[in-house]
Amino acid sequence: MAALDMSFVATGDSFITCRLPSPKGDGFHGVHAIIRQADVRFTNLEVTVHDFEGPPFAFSGGTWSIAPPAVLQDIAAYGFNLLNIANNHTLDYSYGGLEATERYLKEYDFVYAGAGANMARASEPRYLSTPAGRVALIAATSTYYEAWIAGEQRNDIAGRPGVNPLRHSALHMITAKQMKHLREIARDTDINAMNNLNYREGFAVPPPAHQFQFGKHLFAVGDNVGKVTKPHPKDMQRIIAAISQARRQAAEVLVSIHSHEFKGEDKSQPADFLVEFARECIDAGASAVLGHGPHILRAVEIYRGRPIFYSLGNFIFQTDLVSHLPADFYDKYDLGPLANTADAFDARSKNNSIGLGVNPHVWESVLASWKMKDGKLAELYFHPISLGFGLPRHRRGWPELSNDTGVLQRLAQLSEPFGTEIKIEANVGKVAL
Repeated sequence: MAALDMSFVATGDSFITCRLPSPKGDGFHGVHAIIRQADVRFTNLEVTVHDFEGPPFAFSGGTWSIAPPAVLQDIAAYGFNLLNIANNHTLDYSYGGLEATERYLKEYDFVYAGAGANMARASEPRYLSTPAGRVALIAATSTYYEAWIAGEQRNDIAGRPGVNPLRHSALHMITAKQMKHLREIARDTDINAMNNLNYREGFAVPPPAHQFQFGKHLFAVGDNVGKVTKPHPKDMQRIIAAISQARRQAAEVLVSIHSHEFKGEDKSQPADFLVEFARECIDAGASAVLGHGPHILRAVEIYRGRPIFYSLGNFIFQTDLVSHLPADFYDKYDLGPLANTADAFDARSKNNSIGLGVNPHVWESVLASWKMKDGKLAELYFHPISLGFGLPRHRRGWPELSNDTGVLQRLAQLSEPFGTEIKIEANVGKVAL
């Protein structure tokens, strides 16, 4: 049964690597006041939290993300009580890092979802009890390394730790003339030599007859040239089954999805498979879909009376302040053994001239605040926040309420094609329902 009245606050990525200042400043108290008023308070935990209790994996989600477990005190201080841990950093420190992160999350009494000791644990709903009712969280990520996918349990072998994945297919549609040229290129360059051998020896399954694999990419002839992406049917089935279970066990069901993928070359536009996934989750009974990942805002859609946030941007962003990095990071930028993290981040950003640090949209976002009544959206507000664009990296990254309505105007423009109208009233965005 749906709760008669339940309030929510959700944010995007919390890439927290430092402790909150003490005493806490006005910026904290303004944000905290909005978060604490809600029954359900969600953020995406974008870091592993442990004392280097697992070796760094051979590759990472971009930065090997690690923070001391005590930062969970600060996540709790903001008021969050529900966390996603399925993202492209979940296994930055291998299985040991994931296991330690889970242990500390339990010690700090957080409800979290999206990763675990096997697929059953990674994909199951997790439940939070509030005075307004019980809420379920199901979490997944579409951005991951294949080795990070949790393994299924069997009756004769254990599963594998990892994330709950949302895989997707990508099919490039081209003309018949382009297909002819592509096949000729493949024939002359041997780009498919290994693919063809794997097909013959049974180590890979060939694509359907109407599709052509060129290296790692699939092509087909079609009337509309472009790229078509679709969510993986098995993953979709597993997540919908979890929603079906959760809607019978809780008043409201939230689905969290971490997704960096985008449409075309515009990071602010969600990939087609993500739109299809989110709507199918609502169709299956989810109360809201909480997107995050690209570190910028994306559109908000009200679908069948329930909100889909395609990305809520950043909440805390301190990616350039991790304390240690493995040799792999230094090698990438041709830095020697005496280099330090400051050298590494200067090299990656070319002394803060490229990258996320110089993109103003990375450093502004919103707090989403809404209420559900009888399973339907009753109100939805957006409060703009700033994370300190232009400040030195040791000062930026903490959120504070902002008087700049530009971020609300941009969110309104992104959301308009999805049929969502956002009105700006007294420095707050309000969705017209």
